[in-house]
Amino acid sequence: MNVKEIILIRHGKTKGNKFGKYIGQTDEELSEEGIEQVKNRKKQIPLSNVDKVFVSPMKRCLQTADILFPDIEKIIVDELKECDFGEFENKSYDELKDDIRYQKWIDSNATIGFPGGESWNDFSDRCCNGLNFIMDNYNDKKIALVVHGGTIMAILERFCCPKKTCYDYQVGNLNGYLIYADKQINNDICLRIKAKF
Repeated sequence: MNVKEIILIRHGKTKGNKFGKYIGQTDEELSEEGIEQVKNRKKQIPLSNVDKVFVSPMKRCLQTADILFPDIEKIIVDELKECDFGEFENKSYDELKDDIRYQKWIDSNATIGFPGGESWNDFSDRCCNGLNFIMDNYNDKKIALVVHGGTIMAILERFCCPKKTCYDYQVGNLNGYLIYADKQINNDICLRIKAKF
């Protein structure tokens, strides 16, 4: 079995995050507040002994990774991008609350797709394929993934032992999990949470 320690880190704050917007495929940079947040919280994240850093291609993740891991090469994994929120992209709850399609999405417990965007299942499959790629192709003992809140939720909902819903794994900006990952004999991944930060 291939056992790794993985740090799952959500990127720092963006302008859209500050205003509670659905920021998925919008390629926002970190806000000034977000940059300071990353610098100030760096010591509170278990960053020591990381061998490789895998990152979503979005600017907010790349910037966060550069601040947290200035001396480690970043490997971009496209599959780790945030969900495509389609027509809900870059809009807040207040902007969407009267939209019948938004209420329908909420009532479905987020199981139907976003209008013009991804479904939860397609998004989850994409993120989990990204983690499978990393697990199959890199043998480093401790790695970090600097990604998005949705990406973390999708990966942990699928692979965490014991199973919980994706909403149990929501994290704020620059929060995340330290986990142990086992690649089982049947090729399934089992993730066990060691700590939340």
